[in-house]
Amino acid sequence: MNVSHASVHPVEDPPPATATPVENHPPRVRMDDIEGMPGTLLGVALRFFQFLFAAAALSVMASTSDFPSVTAFCYLVAATGLQSLWSLALAAVDVYAIMVKRSLQNRRLVSVFAIGDGLTSTLTFAAACASAGITVLIDNDLNSCAQNHCVQFETSTALAFISWFAALPSFLFNFWSLASR
Repeated sequence: MNVSHASVHPVEDPPPATATPVENHPPRVRMDDIEGMPGTLLGVALRFFQFLFAAAALSVMASTSDFPSVTAFCYLVAATGLQSLWSLALAAVDVYAIMVKRSLQNRRLVSVFAIGDGLTSTLTFAAACASAGITVLIDNDLNSCAQNHCVQFETSTALAFISWFAALPSFLFNFWSLASR
């Protein structure tokens, strides 16, 4: 059996080479786990707030009896429902990754996160904008808030916008992570 045996030989540091000013720059380091990205504590917090505000917007809008009569309000319910399910699922993945100390910086996984975040945040923003337009129409132009649930409509729309504000950083961090690879 021919096996090599480990041995330690002292080695002196080589003298520093004189480098030109262009070669004197240290190597660039890529930061993989920036707070707010998947698998970080700030990422879990963003997902939690996305879920919280989307679920609240969904609950407030669904508690009114006349939301099905307006397409924009139905769209808001569908978009915030999708946003809350997506955020809850990814919060669970983030919590699991933190518990097992696993990095979620796989290109395919981050691609799925970025596409899903982009779609759900765009849907939520569009639904909030459409609902805001209908709410302004009912309140300011038609002056028929006495017969409608304007306070609930406005509250649900505001919560949907806040959910979108919480979802946007998640999308931007994931998209930035893809662009830097």
